[in-house]
Amino acid sequence: MTAKMLKLLLRQVAEGKASADAAFRKIRSLPFESLGMASVDHHRSIRQGVPEVILGEGKTAAQIIRIARSMRKAGADVLVTRIDREKQQAIRKQFRRADVYPEARCAVIRSSAAKTTGKGNILIVTAGTSDIPVAEEAAVTAEFLGNRVERLYDVGVAGIHRLLMQKKALLSARVIVVVAGMEGALASVVGGLTDKPVIAVPTSVGYGASFGGVAALLGMLNSCAPTVSVVNIDNGFGAGVVSSVINRL
Repeated sequence: MTAKMLKLLLRQVAEGKASADAAFRKIRSLPFESLGMASVDHHRSIRQGVPEVILGEGKTAAQIIRIARSMRKAGADVLVTRIDREKQQAIRKQFRRADVYPEARCAVIRSSAAKTTGKGNILIVTAGTSDIPVAEEAAVTAEFLGNRVERLYDVGVAGIHRLLMQKKALLSARVIVVVAGMEGALASVVGGLTDKPVIAVPTSVGYGASFGGVAALLGMLNSCAPTVSVVNIDNGFGAGVVSSVINRL
């Protein structure tokens, strides 16, 4: 149930096109539906503006499919994140119209293409090729939420001329997501080149002293560029959601 669907239902009741009992049957599962192993939050899109998303990591394929069916029955589009190849195949088998994004480890189940609601472009930037899986999770999430997304990959500080040649893309974006491992310096550099909000995503890419992304996380948190904010390590999904919310304002 989305805000648009709920308003339409209430309008139909007010105009006599739907009975109060029929409307009650449609909304009685709000705010959530208990499936035993999960409580599906059908009310989240109305409350937060972003629907519930299924984190596939730690769930079985059967659990993911059951939750997705509940959401589809309620009229919601479905995004599933952090799914391996086996779960991707299971989703595609059960939902023929599902779009699977192997690099992002995501799947999208919907009836029609997303309506663009964002006011501008979201630019996803990576320091290196190894950061692309996390960047793609952010990109797929932002696109699922109705945003135009552009990608600018492998422009890290080790070859900073690659980034400096892309100033037009940086300046034309409304929100920028910077995905970087190692020391995470790219977020500060991008923040120093543009007046747009920068969402920094530290990744676990790097050698021993990167401590699985902690070095990049601390570097980004200590950025001297005041427009940089930071999400958790490898949290492309979180960056995609926050960039979408900013892009709607």
